[in-house]
Amino acid sequence: MANKVINGERFGMAKKVLEAFSEKTVLVTGGAGAIGSNLVKTLSNLETKKIIIIDDLSSSYEWNIPLSPKVDFIKGSILDEEKLRLAFREKPQIVYHLAAHFANQNSVDNPETDLMINGMGTLKVLEHAHLEGVERFIYASSGCGMYGADSRMPFKEHDVSMNLYTPYQVTKTLGELYTNYYHNLYDLPIVNARLFNMYGPGEVPGKYRNVIPNFFYWSLNKQPLPITGTGEETRDFTYVGDLVNGLLAMAYYEDAVGESINIGTGKEIRIRDLAEWIIELTGNDAGIVFKERRDWDKKPRLLSSTEKARKILGYEPSMDFREGLKQVHSWFMANWQHIKDSKAFV
Repeated sequence: MANKVINGERFGMAKKVLEAFSEKTVLVTGGAGAIGSNLVKTLSNLETKKIIIIDDLSSSYEWNIPLSPKVDFIKGSILDEEKLRLAFREKPQIVYHLAAHFANQNSVDNPETDLMINGMGTLKVLEHAHLEGVERFIYASSGCGMYGADSRMPFKEHDVSMNLYTPYQVTKTLGELYTNYYHNLYDLPIVNARLFNMYGPGEVPGKYRNVIPNFFYWSLNKQPLPITGTGEETRDFTYVGDLVNGLLAMAYYEDAVGESINIGTGKEIRIRDLAEWIIELTGNDAGIVFKERRDWDKKPRLLSSTEKARKILGYEPSMDFREGLKQVHSWFMANWQHIKDSKAFV
């Protein structure tokens, strides 16, 4: 246990947070995804009793799931009542609801699917959690979704917007409304984690995936990196290890219950700088191409306030951004055959 605690504290986690998972059963919906697989890997290195994953692999891959005798994988959708009953039969005390129809462009192209998974799916998971009487329900909300073009920066938790531009933003907001409803009516101990621009090992590129894995994929294939806009746009890129630390703390601190909490860095990274750093890391001489900004992309800048997370969770992001990019590059090289076989852009 000592080594495991040291590893946690190296990333800023308090020993009491890590030990709170001892002998607990944890359910992670969407556990094969980038955040989920990193969370499961961390949980499997603690004294947890069991970790249950439910994931339909619609945007993730089974090879990305950490191998551990503690981990049980259920392949299926959160819309499938039989699969949900199977998952909750293990009586999890803690539920991380990460499964989602991701992301903005995907929701614009497939709004009904987005509503079913992010709306009905979230409602179904909440109902099972309520009936089981779980000790904590952590919902992966979206810092990019909850704050509109009219929200003031840095984004603070109270300054949400109803002026939204994609179904994904709408349904992530709907998810928070549902979690708050279950907390207010049934006293379900929920926490809404507003996650900002995750990046890190474990994120596979693809048509509807994030900019960093896609930039790495194109750059490693010696293709130019497309920037939709001017390149002056900024995002609050948050390393997956820091996000996982925030999620772990949300399952421990009582003051987090009933709250929405930003998990970001409070720092802006310019997209053009991001592209140039990845080009440098990969030795790509194909350069950058500029394309027209997408119609729904109304926020040229994203910047979180992490004041509430620091106060309630003791959260302090620790990963230097350029060092985080090196970690992603190393992961891509180690998993390059898997990534190519995934045919992410077919």
